[in-house]
Amino acid sequence: MAVDLLTFEPTYQLTERGAQVVSRLKTLVSRADEVFLATDPDREGEAISWHLLQVLRPRRYHRVTFDAITPAVIKKALTTPRKINENLVLAYKARRVLDRLVGYQVSPVLSDQTTVRGLSAGRVQSPAVRLVVEREREIQAFRETKHFGAEVSFDQGSWRAT
Repeated sequence: MAVDLLTFEPTYQLTERGAQVVSRLKTLVSRADEVFLATDPDREGEAISWHLLQVLRPRRYHRVTFDAITPAVIKKALTTPRKINENLVLAYKARRVLDRLVGYQVSPVLSDQTTVRGLSAGRVQSPAVRLVVEREREIQAFRETKHFGAEVSFDQGSWRAT
């Protein structure tokens, strides 16, 4: 599942194709003074930039995003670089872990129950997060209550009831 079940940290491994791409990029990055990471502006794009940063280790990097491929938009992005948004990366990791822990477990059961082979539970993060939130609310709402017991003796102690 590529998730450490004790720490819930995801683990990553390059595919054969990915290893080839990274190898070529490392060669190019070793010759560059700085690298511009220009992946999509969403959570997955941020994660891709983060992964590239981890494996390429450029001397200097800039994170840029744009939502159109026009000279003006790209120039603006290049003049307003930023760092990796760690919160987006953490959100990506959380979704990935939930997918693995819940989706990978639910999909085979779903296939068995419906007799449709290969049926996938799909992205299950929202329902999983809801379950976690509901459970956390139950824990927060819990109030300790005192319980008292009683013991009764009948027939001069020949039998008792609690």
